Amino acid sequence: MEFKDYYKILGVSRDATDEEIKKVFRRLARKYHPDVSKEENAEQKMQEVNEAYAVLSDPEKRAAYDQLGQGRGFQAGSDFQPPPGWDTGFEFSGRGAGGAQAADFSDFFAELFGKHMHSGTQQTHQRMRGEDHHAKIMLDLEDAYQGARRSLTLRMPKLDNQGHTILTEHTLNVRIPKGIHAGQIIRLAGQGGPGRAGEAAGDLFLEVHFKPHSRYRIEKKDVYASLPIAPWEATLGATVQIPVPDGLVEVRIPENSQSGQKLRLKGRGIPTATPGDLFLVMEVVLPPATTQKAREFYQTMAQELAFNPRQNLGV
Repeated sequence: MEFKDYYKILGVSRDATDEEIKKVFRRLARKYHPDVSKEENAEQKMQEVNEAYAVLSDPEKRAAYDQLGQGRGFQAGSDFQPPPGWDTGFEFSGRGAGGAQAADFSDFFAELFGKHMHSGTQQTHQRMRGEDHHAKIMLDLEDAYQGARRSLTLRMPKLDNQGHTILTEHTLNVRIPKGIHAGQIIRLAGQGGPGRAGEAAGDLFLEVHFKPHSRYRIEKKDVYASLPIAPWEATLGATVQIPVPDGLVEVRIPENSQSGQKLRLKGRGIPTATPGDLFLVMEVVLPPATTQKAREFYQTMAQELAFNPRQNLGV
């Protein structure tokens, strides 16, 4: 997937006002409209201009796009994958290009904004009710095990009086229920866009994701962690005590265990209605031979143990 430099496509500066962007778009639309243009590849260029305008004319998409590229030095046409959590904390109202329009644009646009376009709630029967808003939030894994209350700050883009996009922040106190999992939605009633003519405000929907963890890896409701063990524990078997997200647990290491083998702790994953499992991936850690005694010990092992770790390679 190629990175799209929307400012370069329209030929505007990154601090261009909303009115300047509209003016340039109208000029380019006259130049490349397929019905009248004599330019080569006019239809393709018109599509690129439409896509760039769909992002830069929308304060929400423009602010998120600017945040994505800030300090990262992405170049137009270069290979691109959005960094994990790039849109965390942005509050989207769901207005702008719909899913059908997203399908007409590039994969780059669809990857960044297509999912948000499908998240809006249809409210044709409640035209005066406030819009539903949507945001992605990042939680600690421990919140899913214990439940918590978290103070979350969301950023909502808008236009200032000069036509520049700015970010306004607001903070919410949110209850995180025990057993929440990635992809689950927390609904905050009445925390979305304001209603008109006395009608109710919309709702705010928070899509839950987990922050990267130094020890644990999460797959749906299951949790994975590395379990370092000594060579004698792996060979002779042992019972060890280790910390897990919800406390301490004793684990039995079977005899003749190998690195990469997994121990499954049933039901110790994320505690949803049907809990996931916790998998401990064993990793045999060798003591360093930093003393003469340690070196002599390894030399004795090499001489007395008939062991070839490359036997299965035929050597």
